[in-house]
Amino acid sequence: MDAKKVLEDLKRRFPNEPEYHQAVEEVLGTIEEEYNKHPEFEKVNLIERLCIPDRVYQFRVTWMDDKGQIQTNMGYRIQHNNAIGPYKGGIRFHSSVNLGILKFLAFEQTFKNSLTTLPMGGGKGGSDFSPRGKSNAEVMRFCQAFMLELTRHIGPDTDVPAGDIGVGGREVGYMFGMYKKLTREYSGVLTGKGLEFGGSLIRPEATGYGTVYFLRAMLKTKGDTIEGKKVLISGAGNVAQYAAEKVLQLGGKVMTMSDSDGYIYDPDGIDRAKLDYIMELKQVYRGRIKEYVDKYPTAKYVGDGAKPWFEKADIALPCATQNELNEEQAKALVANGVIAVAEGANMPSTPGAIKVFQEAKILYCRWCERIRSRDVAEQRASELERRRGGCQAALDHGEHPRELREVRHTSRRLCQLCEGRQRGWLHEGGKGYDGTRNRVECRV
Repeated sequence: MDAKKVLEDLKRRFPNEPEYHQAVEEVLGTIEEEYNKHPEFEKVNLIERLCIPDRVYQFRVTWMDDKGQIQTNMGYRIQHNNAIGPYKGGIRFHSSVNLGILKFLAFEQTFKNSLTTLPMGGGKGGSDFSPRGKSNAEVMRFCQAFMLELTRHIGPDTDVPAGDIGVGGREVGYMFGMYKKLTREYSGVLTGKGLEFGGSLIRPEATGYGTVYFLRAMLKTKGDTIEGKKVLISGAGNVAQYAAEKVLQLGGKVMTMSDSDGYIYDPDGIDRAKLDYIMELKQVYRGRIKEYVDKYPTAKYVGDGAKPWFEKADIALPCATQNELNEEQAKALVANGVIAVAEGANMPSTPGAIKVFQEAKILYCRWCERIRSRDVAEQRASELERRRGGCQAALDHGEHPRELREVRHTSRRLCQLCEGRQRGWLHEGGKGYDGTRNRVECRV
């Protein structure tokens, strides 16, 4: 394989998809030497088959807004590779969504899923619809219209979507409700559902927690810890919120959070009470991060889409979106003394930024989001082992015993107690651990 030639051919065949080209280039550049040790791969043209999606669905989504006007958006589903299992990947609702972005996400999702030890392929989907500024009724009508077309392409053994940017518990609930109505079946076709109707414990927390667990492991190689470190976090969604929560639990100090409009910097640090406010602001009221300074005036807000990477800190956690950290910003982080960068988003660092980190020899890791699926897998295995053997093994490396675990659902905290029983699906696939669709008792 000649990585350069393969990339040039993909650019010729699929022009105007820079994010897709970037993702392929980064992967091919790291595997070229090893790939060429196996001539059998080249004989069956494995690399081209791995880079190009199995299929791409594009469709129009028409829906009615609150004024009675018909709106039109584009919908997509990329089914990239199902060599080891059903396609699995999120749905993104954002005005920036296009085919190139979704192809890059589906391409990377294939590799991330293959590392979980679960039989899952890779896919991604979404729409250029943005939930921002829309009423609940408008979001519901759009989700129902989107699922009206998507239903024919997905299924629990075919393609299992999840959430992503702009798609949280509310949107997943609306889509799952429409799927049930259209198919007349209750199955695990969507992950990220609420606990009340088939969701998994700690599913919302897993990506953010996993990012920080990986960061902790990185620091441990240098005999260091998160305790006392100042941390810059981008984003204010699911990943960023729970990354901040875990940093606080491990003794770090969260300095920033952001959204697409700008970022906040709190010199006193974003403590537990302040983080609770941000969670409520984003999850319940769906407000903007700039409202934080109205509540806590000692903090500053920098708008115009600014990123927090020019602030002084010890650690950076990009948890927002792709290419949010460029070469100039990476140089600023290094100059300001950052010792570690751990990614919670998909491809948040540009190639130029990665080169800066590598040359500066700071601790740096790619694709931390892969921890999410592995975290959930480990949790399920631990639950199964506990039920089979009656042991009191704790989850998440002994840090979160079940009797003390807090599970967030919007702005509420529901303490899951050891005593009592709760009946429900054991996992989002809709099947019990006996391999059937029968309900299996779950002790909590």
